[in-house]
Amino acid sequence: MLITQVTISYGDILKAPADNRRPPLTVDEVLKHPKFGHTTLDLVPHQKGKVRVAKDRDGPLDIAYEVHGTGHHHLVFIMGLGSFKTAWQRQASYFGHEKGLQYSCLIFDNRGMGESDKPLARYSTTGMAKDTLELIDYLGWSSARQLHVVGVSLGGMIAQELDSFAIPGFNRSSIGKYSGIFGESPQSDQHGNDNLLRSFSYSLNCSFIPKPVEAQVANVKAQLFSQSWLKAPDDYGDFPTNGDRFTAMELSKRKDVEGFTRKGIICQAIAAGWHHKSPEQLKELADKVGRQRIQVLHGTVDNMITLPHGEVLARELGEDQGVTKIIVEGRGHVLHLEEEKLYRGWLEKMVEKTENLE
Repeated sequence: MLITQVTISYGDILKAPADNRRPPLTVDEVLKHPKFGHTTLDLVPHQKGKVRVAKDRDGPLDIAYEVHGTGHHHLVFIMGLGSFKTAWQRQASYFGHEKGLQYSCLIFDNRGMGESDKPLARYSTTGMAKDTLELIDYLGWSSARQLHVVGVSLGGMIAQELDSFAIPGFNRSSIGKYSGIFGESPQSDQHGNDNLLRSFSYSLNCSFIPKPVEAQVANVKAQLFSQSWLKAPDDYGDFPTNGDRFTAMELSKRKDVEGFTRKGIICQAIAAGWHHKSPEQLKELADKVGRQRIQVLHGTVDNMITLPHGEVLARELGEDQGVTKIIVEGRGHVLHLEEEKLYRGWLEKMVEKTENLE
Protein backbone atom coordinates (compact mmCIF):
# COMPACT_ATOMS: atom_id res chain seq x y z
CA MET A 1 0.00 0.00 0.00
CA LEU A 2 1.41 3.37 -1.06
CA ILE A 3 0.15 6.47 0.74
CA THR A 4 1.58 9.91 0.06
CA GLN A 5 0.10 12.60 2.30
CA VAL A 6 1.61 15.82 3.53
CA THR A 7 0.04 18.16 6.08
CA ILE A 8 1.45 21.69 6.22
CA SER A 9 0.61 23.41 9.51
CA TYR A 10 0.74 27.12 10.31
CA GLY A 11 -1.51 27.56 13.32
CA ASP A 12 -1.52 31.21 14.29
CA ILE A 13 1.98 31.92 12.95
CA LEU A 14 2.12 34.65 10.32
CA LYS A 15 4.98 35.36 7.97
CA ALA A 16 5.54 38.73 9.64
CA PRO A 17 3.94 40.65 12.49
CA ALA A 18 0.63 42.21 11.60
CA ASP A 19 -1.55 44.69 13.44
CA ASN A 20 -4.83 42.78 13.53
CA ARG A 21 -6.51 45.77 15.13
CA ARG A 22 -6.08 47.88 12.00
CA PRO A 23 -9.19 47.67 9.81
CA PRO A 24 -8.77 46.87 6.12
CA LEU A 25 -8.43 49.78 3.73
CA THR A 26 -11.80 50.97 2.52
CA VAL A 27 -12.71 50.74 -1.15
CA ASP A 28 -12.21 54.50 -1.44
CA GLU A 29 -8.79 54.28 0.20
CA VAL A 30 -7.74 51.47 -2.13
CA LEU A 31 -8.92 53.37 -5.21
CA LYS A 32 -6.81 56.34 -4.12
CA HIS A 33 -3.76 54.23 -3.26
CA PRO A 34 -0.74 55.01 -5.48
CA LYS A 35 -0.35 51.32 -6.32
CA PHE A 36 -3.95 50.84 -7.39
CA GLY A 37 -3.98 49.82 -11.03
CA HIS A 38 -0.50 48.33 -10.73
CA THR A 39 -1.26 44.91 -9.27
CA THR A 40 -0.92 43.11 -12.61
CA LEU A 41 2.62 42.25 -13.64
CA ASP A 42 3.83 43.59 -16.98
CA LEU A 43 4.66 40.19 -18.43
CA VAL A 44 5.34 39.90 -22.15
CA PRO A 45 4.04 36.53 -23.40
CA HIS A 46 5.98 34.55 -25.94
CA GLN A 47 2.73 33.85 -27.75
CA LYS A 48 -0.79 35.22 -27.42
CA GLY A 49 -4.00 35.48 -29.34
CA LYS A 50 -7.50 34.09 -29.63
CA VAL A 51 -8.55 30.66 -30.81
CA ARG A 52 -11.99 29.89 -32.20
CA VAL A 53 -13.46 26.82 -30.50
CA ALA A 54 -16.78 24.96 -30.20
CA LYS A 55 -17.60 25.34 -33.88
CA ASP A 56 -19.52 22.07 -33.91
CA ARG A 57 -20.89 22.40 -30.40
CA ASP A 58 -22.50 25.53 -28.91
CA GLY A 59 -20.17 28.02 -30.61
CA PRO A 60 -18.27 29.26 -32.33
CA LEU A 61 -16.58 31.38 -29.68
CA ASP A 62 -13.11 32.81 -29.13
CA ILE A 63 -10.84 31.87 -26.22
CA ALA A 64 -8.08 34.37 -25.33
CA TYR A 65 -4.76 32.85 -24.30
CA GLU A 66 -1.11 33.54 -23.56
CA VAL A 67 1.93 31.25 -23.55
CA HIS A 68 4.83 32.24 -21.31
CA GLY A 69 8.12 30.42 -21.75
CA THR A 70 9.57 28.16 -24.43
CA GLY A 71 10.59 25.08 -22.45
CA HIS A 72 9.66 21.45 -23.05
CA HIS A 73 7.64 21.07 -19.82
CA HIS A 74 4.14 22.19 -20.82
CA LEU A 75 2.02 23.55 -17.96
CA VAL A 76 -1.69 24.16 -18.53
CA PHE A 77 -3.13 26.48 -15.86
CA ILE A 78 -6.95 26.48 -15.67
CA MET A 79 -8.51 29.33 -13.70
CA GLY A 80 -11.52 29.18 -11.42
CA LEU A 81 -14.90 30.87 -11.17
CA GLY A 82 -15.08 34.57 -11.96
CA SER A 83 -11.35 35.16 -12.46
CA PHE A 84 -9.14 36.26 -15.34
CA LYS A 85 -6.10 34.46 -16.70
CA THR A 86 -3.92 37.13 -15.04
CA ALA A 87 -4.74 35.54 -11.67
CA TRP A 88 -2.00 33.04 -12.66
CA GLN A 89 0.51 35.86 -13.17
CA ARG A 90 2.88 34.86 -10.38
CA GLN A 91 3.09 31.31 -11.68
CA ALA A 92 3.51 32.56 -15.25
CA SER A 93 6.29 34.89 -14.10
CA TYR A 94 8.19 32.14 -12.28
CA PHE A 95 7.73 29.21 -14.65
CA GLY A 96 7.42 31.13 -17.92
CA HIS A 97 10.09 33.80 -17.38
CA GLU A 98 12.44 32.95 -14.52
CA LYS A 99 12.47 29.34 -15.75
CA GLY A 100 11.17 29.94 -19.25
CA LEU A 101 13.81 27.77 -20.92
CA GLN A 102 12.49 24.77 -18.99
CA TYR A 103 8.75 25.49 -18.99
CA SER A 104 6.03 26.70 -21.31
CA CYS A 105 2.96 27.98 -19.43
CA LEU A 106 -0.48 28.27 -20.97
CA ILE A 107 -2.88 30.67 -19.26
CA PHE A 108 -6.24 31.60 -20.72
CA ASP A 109 -9.63 33.11 -19.99
CA ASN A 110 -12.36 30.50 -19.72
CA ARG A 111 -15.50 31.20 -21.68
CA GLY A 112 -17.47 33.88 -19.86
CA MET A 113 -14.49 35.84 -18.53
CA GLY A 114 -11.85 38.37 -19.50
CA GLU A 115 -10.99 38.66 -23.17
CA SER A 116 -12.77 35.44 -24.14
CA ASP A 117 -16.28 35.40 -25.56
CA LYS A 118 -19.25 35.29 -23.19
CA PRO A 119 -22.15 33.54 -24.89
CA LEU A 120 -25.42 33.31 -23.03
CA ALA A 121 -25.68 29.54 -22.80
CA ARG A 122 -25.79 26.58 -20.42
CA TYR A 123 -22.10 26.25 -19.51
CA SER A 124 -20.77 22.91 -18.30
CA THR A 125 -17.38 21.72 -17.11
CA THR A 126 -17.39 19.18 -19.94
CA GLY A 127 -17.92 21.91 -22.53
CA MET A 128 -15.28 24.12 -20.95
CA ALA A 129 -12.85 21.18 -20.95
CA LYS A 130 -13.50 20.71 -24.67
CA ASP A 131 -12.72 24.43 -25.15
CA THR A 132 -9.42 23.82 -23.38
CA LEU A 133 -8.65 20.73 -25.43
CA GLU A 134 -9.21 22.60 -28.69
CA LEU A 135 -6.89 25.36 -27.50
CA ILE A 136 -4.19 22.83 -26.62
CA ASP A 137 -4.61 21.14 -29.99
CA TYR A 138 -4.18 24.52 -31.68
CA LEU A 139 -0.86 24.99 -29.87
CA GLY A 140 0.29 21.57 -31.03
CA TRP A 141 0.89 20.28 -27.53
CA SER A 142 -0.07 16.75 -28.50
CA SER A 143 2.97 14.58 -27.80
CA ALA A 144 2.45 11.69 -25.43
CA ARG A 145 2.73 12.53 -21.74
CA GLN A 146 3.92 16.08 -22.17
CA LEU A 147 1.23 18.03 -20.33
CA HIS A 148 0.93 18.99 -16.68
CA VAL A 149 -2.56 20.29 -15.91
CA VAL A 150 -3.06 22.63 -12.96
CA GLY A 151 -6.55 23.72 -11.98
CA VAL A 152 -7.97 25.73 -9.10
CA SER A 153 -11.60 25.51 -8.02
CA LEU A 154 -13.75 25.45 -11.18
CA GLY A 155 -10.47 24.95 -13.03
CA GLY A 156 -9.91 21.73 -11.10
CA MET A 157 -13.35 20.53 -12.12
CA ILE A 158 -12.55 21.31 -15.76
CA ALA A 159 -9.25 19.46 -15.38
CA GLN A 160 -11.11 16.35 -14.23
CA GLU A 161 -13.23 16.42 -17.38
CA LEU A 162 -10.17 17.10 -19.51
CA ASP A 163 -8.32 14.10 -18.17
CA SER A 164 -11.37 11.90 -18.56
CA PHE A 165 -10.89 12.20 -22.34
CA ALA A 166 -7.68 10.16 -21.81
CA ILE A 167 -5.90 11.60 -24.83
CA PRO A 168 -2.19 10.72 -25.10
CA GLY A 169 -0.93 14.13 -24.06
CA PHE A 170 -2.65 13.89 -20.70
CA ASN A 171 -1.03 10.73 -19.45
CA ARG A 172 1.36 12.75 -17.35
CA SER A 173 -0.89 15.15 -15.60
CA SER A 174 -0.35 16.80 -12.26
CA ILE A 175 -3.67 18.07 -11.04
CA GLY A 176 -3.10 21.17 -8.99
CA LYS A 177 -6.44 21.32 -7.22
CA TYR A 178 -9.29 18.95 -7.84
CA SER A 179 -12.21 20.45 -6.00
CA GLY A 180 -15.92 20.02 -5.69
CA ILE A 181 -16.21 16.32 -6.54
CA PHE A 182 -17.73 13.98 -4.04
CA GLY A 183 -18.44 10.29 -3.69
CA GLU A 184 -21.80 8.66 -3.41
CA SER A 185 -21.74 8.36 0.35
CA PRO A 186 -24.23 9.40 3.03
CA GLN A 187 -22.67 12.85 2.81
CA SER A 188 -22.46 13.15 -0.95
CA ASP A 189 -25.81 14.84 -1.50
CA GLN A 190 -25.05 17.23 1.34
CA HIS A 191 -21.69 18.17 -0.20
CA GLY A 192 -23.28 18.50 -3.63
CA ASN A 193 -25.91 20.95 -2.44
CA ASP A 194 -23.20 22.78 -0.50
CA ASN A 195 -21.11 23.11 -3.67
CA LEU A 196 -24.05 24.44 -5.65
CA LEU A 197 -25.06 26.96 -3.00
CA ARG A 198 -21.51 28.24 -2.51
CA SER A 199 -20.99 28.70 -6.24
CA PHE A 200 -24.08 30.86 -6.47
CA SER A 201 -23.28 32.64 -3.22
CA TYR A 202 -19.91 33.64 -4.67
CA SER A 203 -21.43 34.81 -7.95
CA LEU A 204 -24.04 36.82 -6.06
CA ASN A 205 -21.39 38.46 -3.90
CA CYS A 206 -19.42 39.29 -7.01
CA SER A 207 -22.08 41.23 -8.81
CA PHE A 208 -25.75 40.52 -8.14
CA ILE A 209 -26.68 41.28 -4.56
CA PRO A 210 -27.77 44.93 -4.31
CA LYS A 211 -25.43 45.99 -1.54
CA PRO A 212 -22.37 48.24 -1.35
CA VAL A 213 -19.21 47.14 -3.14
CA GLU A 214 -17.47 47.34 0.23
CA ALA A 215 -19.64 44.50 1.57
CA GLN A 216 -19.44 42.49 -1.65
CA VAL A 217 -15.63 42.52 -1.67
CA ALA A 218 -15.46 41.71 2.05
CA ASN A 219 -17.66 38.66 1.51
CA VAL A 220 -15.59 37.49 -1.46
CA LYS A 221 -12.40 37.76 0.60
CA ALA A 222 -13.98 35.79 3.46
CA GLN A 223 -14.98 33.00 1.09
CA LEU A 224 -11.62 32.75 -0.66
CA PHE A 225 -8.89 33.39 1.91
CA SER A 226 -7.84 32.61 5.45
CA GLN A 227 -8.06 35.50 7.87
CA SER A 228 -4.43 35.05 8.86
CA TRP A 229 -3.29 35.58 5.27
CA LEU A 230 -5.63 38.53 4.71
CA LYS A 231 -4.32 40.31 7.81
CA ALA A 232 -0.64 39.57 7.17
CA PRO A 233 1.58 42.27 5.62
CA ASP A 234 1.42 42.43 1.83
CA ASP A 235 3.81 39.83 0.42
CA TYR A 236 5.07 42.43 -2.07
CA GLY A 237 5.17 45.46 0.21
CA ASP A 238 2.90 47.75 -1.80
CA PHE A 239 -0.19 47.66 0.43
CA PRO A 240 -0.59 47.37 4.20
CA THR A 241 -1.89 43.80 4.02
CA ASN A 242 -2.47 40.95 1.60
CA GLY A 243 -6.19 41.61 1.97
CA ASP A 244 -5.75 45.19 0.82
CA ARG A 245 -3.80 44.00 -2.23
CA PHE A 246 -6.56 41.55 -3.12
CA THR A 247 -9.14 44.33 -2.77
CA ALA A 248 -7.14 46.35 -5.32
CA MET A 249 -7.01 43.34 -7.65
CA GLU A 250 -10.73 42.70 -7.28
CA LEU A 251 -11.67 46.34 -7.88
CA SER A 252 -9.43 46.48 -10.96
CA LYS A 253 -11.19 43.41 -12.33
CA ARG A 254 -14.61 44.90 -11.69
CA LYS A 255 -13.66 48.11 -13.48
CA ASP A 256 -13.24 46.02 -16.63
CA VAL A 257 -16.92 46.05 -17.50
CA GLU A 258 -16.32 44.21 -20.77
CA GLY A 259 -14.28 41.43 -19.20
CA PHE A 260 -16.20 40.93 -15.98
CA THR A 261 -19.96 40.63 -16.54
CA ARG A 262 -22.95 39.36 -14.65
CA LYS A 263 -23.82 37.09 -17.55
CA GLY A 264 -20.37 35.54 -17.56
CA ILE A 265 -20.11 34.81 -13.87
CA ILE A 266 -23.59 33.31 -13.53
CA CYS A 267 -22.98 31.05 -16.54
CA GLN A 268 -19.71 29.88 -14.99
CA ALA A 269 -21.43 29.37 -11.63
CA ILE A 270 -23.93 27.06 -13.30
CA ALA A 271 -21.05 24.96 -14.67
CA ALA A 272 -19.42 24.76 -11.24
CA GLY A 273 -22.63 24.13 -9.33
CA TRP A 274 -23.75 21.23 -11.48
CA HIS A 275 -20.37 19.51 -11.80
CA HIS A 276 -20.41 15.94 -10.52
CA LYS A 277 -18.19 12.87 -10.63
CA SER A 278 -19.24 9.52 -9.23
CA PRO A 279 -16.78 7.23 -7.43
CA GLU A 280 -16.78 5.03 -10.52
CA GLN A 281 -15.88 7.96 -12.77
CA LEU A 282 -13.10 9.09 -10.45
CA LYS A 283 -11.67 5.58 -10.33
CA GLU A 284 -11.74 5.41 -14.12
CA LEU A 285 -10.03 8.78 -14.35
CA ALA A 286 -7.29 7.71 -11.94
CA ASP A 287 -6.82 4.44 -13.85
CA LYS A 288 -6.29 6.35 -17.09
CA VAL A 289 -4.06 9.13 -15.77
CA GLY A 290 -2.11 7.08 -13.23
CA ARG A 291 -2.46 7.70 -9.52
CA GLN A 292 1.15 8.69 -8.99
CA ARG A 293 0.59 11.47 -11.50
CA ILE A 294 -2.24 13.04 -9.49
CA GLN A 295 -1.95 15.58 -6.68
CA VAL A 296 -4.81 16.94 -4.58
CA LEU A 297 -4.31 20.17 -2.63
CA HIS A 298 -6.73 21.64 -0.10
CA GLY A 299 -6.75 24.22 2.68
CA THR A 300 -8.43 23.41 5.98
CA VAL A 301 -10.23 26.76 6.20
CA ASP A 302 -11.44 26.82 2.61
CA ASN A 303 -14.85 28.50 2.88
CA MET A 304 -15.61 28.19 -0.83
CA ILE A 305 -15.18 24.44 -1.32
CA THR A 306 -14.88 22.93 2.11
CA LEU A 307 -12.30 20.35 3.17
CA PRO A 308 -14.64 17.29 3.10
CA HIS A 309 -14.82 17.68 -0.69
CA GLY A 310 -11.05 17.33 -0.96
CA GLU A 311 -10.93 14.43 1.48
CA VAL A 312 -13.57 12.48 -0.42
CA LEU A 313 -11.96 13.33 -3.76
CA ALA A 314 -8.54 12.08 -2.67
CA ARG A 315 -10.06 8.91 -1.26
CA GLU A 316 -12.06 8.12 -4.39
CA LEU A 317 -9.09 8.85 -6.68
CA GLY A 318 -6.97 6.46 -4.61
CA GLU A 319 -4.86 8.17 -1.98
CA ASP A 320 -3.98 4.71 -0.67
CA GLN A 321 -2.64 3.76 -4.11
CA GLY A 322 -0.27 6.63 -4.86
CA VAL A 323 -2.29 9.85 -5.20
CA THR A 324 -0.49 12.71 -3.41
CA LYS A 325 -2.72 14.60 -0.98
CA ILE A 326 -1.49 17.85 0.54
CA ILE A 327 -3.63 19.41 3.27
CA VAL A 328 -2.60 22.93 4.25
CA GLU A 329 -3.62 23.80 7.80
CA GLY A 330 -4.97 27.31 8.32
CA ARG A 331 -5.14 28.21 4.64
CA GLY A 332 -8.11 28.87 2.39
CA HIS A 333 -9.30 28.40 -1.17
CA VAL A 334 -6.62 30.16 -3.24
CA LEU A 335 -3.45 28.32 -2.34
CA HIS A 336 -1.50 29.61 -5.34
CA LEU A 337 -1.76 33.09 -3.78
CA GLU A 338 -1.68 32.24 -0.08
CA GLU A 339 1.31 29.92 -0.47
CA GLU A 340 2.89 31.04 -3.73
CA LYS A 341 6.38 29.64 -3.11
CA LEU A 342 5.19 26.35 -1.65
CA TYR A 343 2.67 25.98 -4.47
CA ARG A 344 5.26 26.29 -7.20
CA GLY A 345 7.54 23.96 -5.26
CA TRP A 346 4.82 21.32 -5.13
CA LEU A 347 4.34 21.67 -8.87
CA GLU A 348 8.07 21.48 -9.61
CA LYS A 349 8.37 18.31 -7.54
CA MET A 350 5.39 16.79 -9.33
CA VAL A 351 6.92 17.54 -12.73
CA GLU A 352 10.22 16.02 -11.63
CA LYS A 353 8.46 12.98 -10.18
CA THR A 354 6.50 12.25 -13.34
CA GLU A 355 9.62 12.57 -15.48
CA ASN A 356 10.83 9.36 -13.84
CA LEU A 357 7.60 7.43 -14.31
CA GLU A 358 7.11 5.07 -17.21
